[in-house]
Amino acid sequence: MISASEFRKGVTFQVNNRPCVVVDFQHVKPGKGAAFVRTKYKDLITGAIRDEAFNPSEKFPRAHIETKTMQFLYSDSDLYYFMDNETYEQVPISFELVEDAIKFIKENDNATLKFYQGNCFIVEAPNFVELIVTEAEPSVKGDTASNVTKKVIVETGAEVYVPMFVNEGDVIKIDTRTGDYLSRV
Repeated sequence: MISASEFRKGVTFQVNNRPCVVVDFQHVKPGKGAAFVRTKYKDLITGAIRDEAFNPSEKFPRAHIETKTMQFLYSDSDLYYFMDNETYEQVPISFELVEDAIKFIKENDNATLKFYQGNCFIVEAPNFVELIVTEAEPSVKGDTASNVTKKVIVETGAEVYVPMFVNEGDVIKIDTRTGDYLSRV
């Protein structure tokens, strides 16, 4: 159990049997009345963020989140199979959970999976990936205005906006958190 007075950024706890993480907190002691903890927390399953004030003595069960680095093996219609690198156990994950990350993960690449009570609730791609450009529109000579970009498709099927000098066959570095082009490799 954890009391509201022990809240810090990144602390996980349960509210109504839902795992949550503290995004921001503030201990408030008004001149009149009882002290309270103003908390902004994120539901780890739905991603919803809530603001709520708690009594500092209020207690909550801790939410134990298990984080594993797993290897993406293959996809079979709506299921994506990941292998635990330690036990070699294969875990099927539905498209809804991998939708954001899978566009940056190739077969045999590692990804971070987070589990709550044995169930995966999020799949995260590595922060930075290097992928080959498979389709790129040709650059137009004379189109040199600053910050001109074009859309390319990388080997995983993701669409990325890149500078005009990037061509088909180039390897580019992408920030998977934003989907932005970083550099040519």
